[in-house]
Amino acid sequence: MASSYIQKSSVRTFSEGVAAAESSSNLILYSFWQSSCSWRFRFALNLKGLSYEYRAVNLSKGEQHTPEFEKINPLRYVPVLVDGDVIISDSYAISLFLEEKYPQRPLLPTDPRRRAVNLQFASIISSSIQPLHMLSVLKHIEDKFGAEEQLLWAHTYMEKGFQALEKLLEDYDGRYCTGEEVYMADVFLAPQVAMATERFKIDMSKFPRLSRIYESLKTLPEFQAASPERQPDAVH
Repeated sequence: MASSYIQKSSVRTFSEGVAAAESSSNLILYSFWQSSCSWRFRFALNLKGLSYEYRAVNLSKGEQHTPEFEKINPLRYVPVLVDGDVIISDSYAISLFLEEKYPQRPLLPTDPRRRAVNLQFASIISSSIQPLHMLSVLKHIEDKFGAEEQLLWAHTYMEKGFQALEKLLEDYDGRYCTGEEVYMADVFLAPQVAMATERFKIDMSKFPRLSRIYESLKTLPEFQAASPERQPDAVH
């Protein structure tokens, strides 16, 4: 694929977005450039060829704690997807919504077994890996037990999750998680591995399947366009 893929999005800061009239039914993604969960859906939207408005929520400045954002997501997390009068703030739910509402370029295979593997794979990342190394969790551990314990915690639970994912794919040998097409498992995997290697320095040689798949995924223009450093709110 050509490397000139252009991400079809416009951008507003969170405050600009709140002030804007909600007259458009276009997709709106509330995102933060460094959020791996947001990265998933930038990747998914790109794969499906869907245009969307990017509304930046600066987590570093605490914009997720404003009363305005709490009305959108009481948990104060990103991403949040808005589609007309539908507001979805859970990453797994966003995935299923996108698949049902926008079936073009499917992210779930029709084969029941492969479909089940993709759903389980995405669920493991969204519920058993990523929440355990959220900034708020790691800060709490550091405050209670110190920075060394914080890093040990992140490594322990990330590697435990990767071991489960590696085993889940033992019957598949394609370029991507469940074959030669990019599906939901891949959408969830790629940002998680990027975060694991770049931020936490996880040794991915322990997980050869995941590592091989990630090497294929990171060359995709849709994934590259969704990467943190290419977002309009990125700080370089």
